Amino acid sequence: MAVKIRLKRMGSKKRPFYRVVVADSRSPRDGRFIEEIGYYNPMTEPKEVKVDVEKANKWLGNGAQPTDTVRDLFKKHEIIK
Repeated sequence: MAVKIRLKRMGSKKRPFYRVVVADSRSPRDGRFIEEIGYYNPMTEPKEVKVDVEKANKWLGNGAQPTDTVRDLFKKHEIIK
């Protein structure tokens, strides 16, 4: 099973809010997920990101692959180097 760390879109139209989730790569973007590890709100100034670092590192250690956007968020907030 290929596991991804990716964003799940929430919020209303034109007011996006994202949850950072661990999900099977075959499941839909807003569908089933294994675990929620944080959130990302691009509408606030500055952009708000909160991620449980221990859970993120556990999943990365188990082989979960972050998407490009999540990888950039993690690097910007020094969760991964």
